[in-house]
Amino acid sequence: MICQEPGCGGAIEDGYCVVCGTAPAEATSVSASENAVSVPNPVSTEGDACAESGCTGTVVDGYCDECGTAPAVRTTTSATSARSASTGTNRSSGRSVRTGRSTSSKASARGRLGAGMVDVPRIPRIDPATAIMVVPEVAESKRFCGKCERAVGRGHDGVPGRTEGFCPNCGTRFSFTPKLSNGDLVGGQYEVAGCLAHGGLGWIYLATDRNVSDRWVVLKGLLNSGDVDAMAAAMAEKRFLAEVEHPSIVKIHNFVEHTGPDGIAVGYIVMEYVGGTSLKQILRGRRDTDGSYLPPAQAIAYILEMLPALGYLHSLGLAYCDFKPDNMMQTDEQLKLIDLGAVIAMDDQDSNIYGTIGYQAPEIAESGPTVATEVYTVGRTLAVLVMNVPQQGGHFGELPGPVTEPLLSKYDSLHRFLVRATDAEPEARFSSMEEMADQLTGVLREVLSTDDGVPRPGMSAYFGPPRAVFGVGADAVVAPGTVVAALPVPLVDPGDSGAALLATTTGSTPAELASAFEAGLRAVVTKRGESVEIPLRLVRATLEVGDSEGAERRLDGLAETLPGDWRLAWYRGQARLLAGDFGTARAEFDAVYAALPGEAAPKLALAAVAELAGADAATQEASRYYDTVWRTDHSFASAVFGLARLRRARGDREGAVAALDQVDAASALHSEARIAAVETMLTGRAAAELSESLLRDAGARVERLRLDSKRRGAQIRMRVLDAALAWLAAGKVPSAHESLLGARLDQDGVRIGLERCYRDLARETDNMWTRFELVDRANLIRPRTTL
Repeated sequence: MICQEPGCGGAIEDGYCVVCGTAPAEATSVSASENAVSVPNPVSTEGDACAESGCTGTVVDGYCDECGTAPAVRTTTSATSARSASTGTNRSSGRSVRTGRSTSSKASARGRLGAGMVDVPRIPRIDPATAIMVVPEVAESKRFCGKCERAVGRGHDGVPGRTEGFCPNCGTRFSFTPKLSNGDLVGGQYEVAGCLAHGGLGWIYLATDRNVSDRWVVLKGLLNSGDVDAMAAAMAEKRFLAEVEHPSIVKIHNFVEHTGPDGIAVGYIVMEYVGGTSLKQILRGRRDTDGSYLPPAQAIAYILEMLPALGYLHSLGLAYCDFKPDNMMQTDEQLKLIDLGAVIAMDDQDSNIYGTIGYQAPEIAESGPTVATEVYTVGRTLAVLVMNVPQQGGHFGELPGPVTEPLLSKYDSLHRFLVRATDAEPEARFSSMEEMADQLTGVLREVLSTDDGVPRPGMSAYFGPPRAVFGVGADAVVAPGTVVAALPVPLVDPGDSGAALLATTTGSTPAELASAFEAGLRAVVTKRGESVEIPLRLVRATLEVGDSEGAERRLDGLAETLPGDWRLAWYRGQARLLAGDFGTARAEFDAVYAALPGEAAPKLALAAVAELAGADAATQEASRYYDTVWRTDHSFASAVFGLARLRRARGDREGAVAALDQVDAASALHSEARIAAVETMLTGRAAAELSESLLRDAGARVERLRLDSKRRGAQIRMRVLDAALAWLAAGKVPSAHESLLGARLDQDGVRIGLERCYRDLARETDNMWTRFELVDRANLIRPRTTL
């Protein structure tokens, strides 16, 4: 749908124009009481440019001579018509607002590709006439028998190979010559203009549709007209794909047959023309230019765009089977699957399965096409787009690991994603395109944040937010119990029979919850089957009271009900953490990370376990995980305090302060982070390590603090003034005369400042003896006077 705002011409997506941001006008006339009059005015008249986004055609005889679309119609209403008439949105006001100016020639800030996070380079639409092959031929290196896949048509001793003949291995006839030429009329409707390309299942021709205003279409024929299986595949394509309707899947218009000069009838799929560039060509362009691969964020954006299309096919019971860079084409900001020749019904036990070695799942010959085999091809495709996958026998072989591929070392979550997607065990892979998209979106957020340091938080489909923050402060001691209490909780499945009961039950201890569940649980089980969420809630309650053994007994009882469920590993990791078994806890949390590579929660748990383990290698791992979590999502405040704590422990005070300074001023922990930064700057430094600039920086930080507790304020001021007194006592002289926290920067001035701090603390304490001690200290620190 095209925007009807005058002079705009942008596409309507999600109810709003991607160029001007305006919601489309109501298609029907508004009521007479609003004094509105609808007058249809064509956006494009005879001879005008086509109003379709991205099209460069001209309107002739009422239709575009390039894309075949009839011109859109704009409805004008009187000035008194209300845009707040129902438009299918929930906007409270009918007033149209704009967020910026843009023209059709300027890139929209809100493109389809990139999940709203990646700036994917646009690819201009290719003029159909310029896409025709000058010399249509199949390279000898790509000539294979359609039945046994042995090489055929190869030259030797300087003699070119035959383009037609019989396979010397199995005797099947092959032909690699185009069956259509310029001017041929196919099906009495499609006039051939020439060859566009060739693929594994056939030649692809460009033609014009004489019955629909000479719109451009694509005819996909058979590479080998003598291959009965290939003909059957084309017929199956017609049956399955006539009703497929998805914006990211090429549209099948028709299926026709044409008898060639040899008297053999050949079938042709009639598809829409997608004038763009395949991802294989985009990748090859980068390889030829500088030897690089696609940036991970760009490649992930492409895959994320395609996952809903694959999920749509799966919902129809269809498998794509041949997902690879060759079969995805980008035009402007749109990406489409362009070759549906290998699509097959998942329950089809008889038809041949087509695909590409190196992308195809190893078990597909036995299992047939499944969601798991589709997941495998997606993972392999993403790997080929972003890194060098070694070839074996002319096909892509085993994926490299982080030891040999620096990209995987840099983006650990991406590595974990690829490992799960291409796992040798089909059951270990992602269970659906939706789950795959959830995790890949999380991976994308981490990749982008790693590249530019800008956090990109997102809602999780598996975990709630962190429940608390552990390890607050520069000198905080991390304990297993505080970590367990702070970690996010797995979200309750709303379809579980016990979900409603959980939402209405109060109580915190296992005994209280079990008692509350007892009455309602019988009714739940009777009506809707056994609940798994209620036993999991009891596991969590047992962990929260510190009973690790009791939690593990409950988890053992759920092992048969939920075999391999990631939540069991999540809670068992917490139980082992409470028991002090850090090795097993790490293994359990690592299993969750492997299953959910786009989630922050398992990385935070792994960081805490590694920090508690304490070895050098473990603390390096903890720093890496803390850094990844914090860099991606600043709502995980435990990560920044952990990162600062570990940096300080290895002597990187500046790095620790830099991390703490990233806590936003709007955060409830902003003051705690600033106090921790001051303590990190000063604690443990000898007088020789101090400097005037360091002291003044610390003092300025303290002055900017807004603390509710006078006691905390006095304590942090004392930290700075104590350091200043030690610096002065070492014989240092300030170069400037400005005061430090309201005190002159000399020994008497600093002593007076410390005296005030002690007396402020004495006033804030309720213990009489502590108050006496603080007053005594104030008297001792004050400078001597003659009074």
